[in-house]
Amino acid sequence: MDFAPPSLAATEPPLDCPLCPRLAALRAEVRGEHPDWWNAPVPAFGDPDAWLAIVGLAPGMHGAHRTGRPFTGDGAGPLLFGTLAQSGLLEGTFDARPDDGVRLRGAMILNAVKCLPPGNKPTPEEVRTCRRFLSAQVAALPNARVFVALGQVAHQSTVKVLGGRLPKARFAHLAEHRVPDGRVLIDSYHCSRYNQNTGRLTREMFEAVFARALELRP
Repeated sequence: MDFAPPSLAATEPPLDCPLCPRLAALRAEVRGEHPDWWNAPVPAFGDPDAWLAIVGLAPGMHGAHRTGRPFTGDGAGPLLFGTLAQSGLLEGTFDARPDDGVRLRGAMILNAVKCLPPGNKPTPEEVRTCRRFLSAQVAALPNARVFVALGQVAHQSTVKVLGGRLPKARFAHLAEHRVPDGRVLIDSYHCSRYNQNTGRLTREMFEAVFARALELRP
């Protein structure tokens, strides 16, 4: 399994992180039902020299919470990793397994919330509590100048971490927000299976986000 690169390892929460009691309780419950799953905060995945950072919401029950790698094992992964491959940011063949050998080049995947939330919906307090880890990981990526936020919660956390102002940086698909130091955030609807199935997010819409990121590559 490809865990967070050494430069980001110190920014990860402990495997039994107690900071959010509700999330810790759910982790313990699922661990009892599925002791062979990852069942822990999910580490960042990708290239420590990344120029692009992708910020998701939180691990999914049958995705990263099960496998230990972001966007691996659920319906969101094929679209994300397929788009990364098309954009020249992925080496190997994505097979929805943490041991499939896939590596990212120039990109890093982070999450606004590290642990599985009930119903895939973290509370505002849980998002705030976990922001310390997102902030530390962004700080550990000195070459990251372009950010993609997947969904509104990731957008809000990323804006705050980058030093932007939420009243001015409103979430919208393909919206761009430039912070004072020149870093750029691009918004996208989340690549969840639900958004794909309902047509809220099409493959073409998602690919357009990464095409724009490539145009902004430093």
